[in-house]
Amino acid sequence: MRTSRTILCVSVSASLLAGCATKAPPTRVEIHEQSDSLTNLTLTNSWKAAPVSSSVIQDNWLATFGDAQLDALVAEAIANNPDLRVASLKVTQASEYVELAKAALRPAVNLFGTGGLNMGGGDVSSALQGVSLGASWEPDLWGRMRYGRNATEATYASVWADFEFARQSLAANTAKSWFAASETWQQQQIAGDMVKAAEELVTLARQRQNVGPGNEQEVVLARASLGNFQDSARQVRLAHQQTLRALELLLGRYPAAELTARHDLSKLPGDLPAGLPIEMLERRPDMVAAERRVAAAFNRVGEAKAAQLPRLILNANVAAINSDILQLQSDFENPTGGAGAKLMAPVYQGGALKTQVRIRTLEQKEAIAQYARMALRALGDVENTLAASQALAEREKVLREVLTDNTRALALAQTSYRVGSGDLRAVQQQQLNVHAARLALLRVQSEQLAQRANLHLALGGSFEGQPAQPAGVVVTQGYPAPDAAR
Repeated sequence: MRTSRTILCVSVSASLLAGCATKAPPTRVEIHEQSDSLTNLTLTNSWKAAPVSSSVIQDNWLATFGDAQLDALVAEAIANNPDLRVASLKVTQASEYVELAKAALRPAVNLFGTGGLNMGGGDVSSALQGVSLGASWEPDLWGRMRYGRNATEATYASVWADFEFARQSLAANTAKSWFAASETWQQQQIAGDMVKAAEELVTLARQRQNVGPGNEQEVVLARASLGNFQDSARQVRLAHQQTLRALELLLGRYPAAELTARHDLSKLPGDLPAGLPIEMLERRPDMVAAERRVAAAFNRVGEAKAAQLPRLILNANVAAINSDILQLQSDFENPTGGAGAKLMAPVYQGGALKTQVRIRTLEQKEAIAQYARMALRALGDVENTLAASQALAEREKVLREVLTDNTRALALAQTSYRVGSGDLRAVQQQQLNVHAARLALLRVQSEQLAQRANLHLALGGSFEGQPAQPAGVVVTQGYPAPDAAR
């Protein structure tokens, strides 16, 4: 009885100790304070590269392009892209590691049975028949296993956020490939028009040579110019096919270049709210993943420190044993049962436990440094994209004027030719200038669409109405996160 009471007291005390809360990982603000690279940055001001609205970033950016075919292609890519499938399986694996870490906190129950016939051999154990049911449980006295569980939950959250960033990247890449396919299709048409104009110049040069004013040099130069335009047309045709194949691979299709591209560019949406730099760091999935990796590293430090402290294992069992050969003691109670406890305290491990703490601490510092590196890169992504978008908008305005002027010059050249004061060669040459201006404007307009997709990705806005959420975990701002303290 005295032994039973002692075991009961130890069990109750261990249970109470097991309820002690673990320490919470550093918050985002604390991570910024601990990082030398971020302490001097002011993240609550507006973006610098271009004047943009500081209103809250909006999701569902894909719908702003108003392209139903693009919406369908992105949905197909999300469903069938093989790289995204790999990322999805990593999320599932991470969730199973969470369940494995949770299992370590629960009691273990095992059933053991033995029996057999003794046929005169030397195996004495075969003379016993019985069954034993045993249970064991290690109270988490110092939070070692809870720190481990929290670490796996934080890792799961980081993997999920990486998966969400992969989804958003896939949507942006699909959109950019779709815009590029439309651009290269139109480039093919313009290149064809330029080849026709160059062919007419060759014809005119030959006619001039036949009637006298021209010479062989003009013919040779016209043919050389035609060859250059024909070569450019072939390059554009190949570029279009390669763009279609790249898009088909994103969709999980066979790369046969059979997809039909849109024959005009999607309309560039209006200005978008860009929020503030600090909001971008809170929304962007890869930054959320980096923050969760800091939390995982913090919990691994707590796990390593707790591993230096004693461990207590409680166990209990009940068994029924019989034997046809051996005679059991007269006072042996059958079935029998008992309970006990085992204490294990690390005394000397050759410095391994302390070294493990130092390693985990360095890993936490590395995670914070990685977060700072990614934060600076993310800030640079937004600023560079804003600067590029502004420059493209200015270039588009200039190139529109260039196209207008070249078109007007073509009309004047055609008028001069009709009244007999101009040469048809001047008309054809000006036609080539118009086509070149069209190509330059088309390139800028397509790049504007691509940069808009890049900006949405850099700001962390989702292409859907609401980011997808995993089941079974605490979710904050669309991403899973472990409880602050348990």
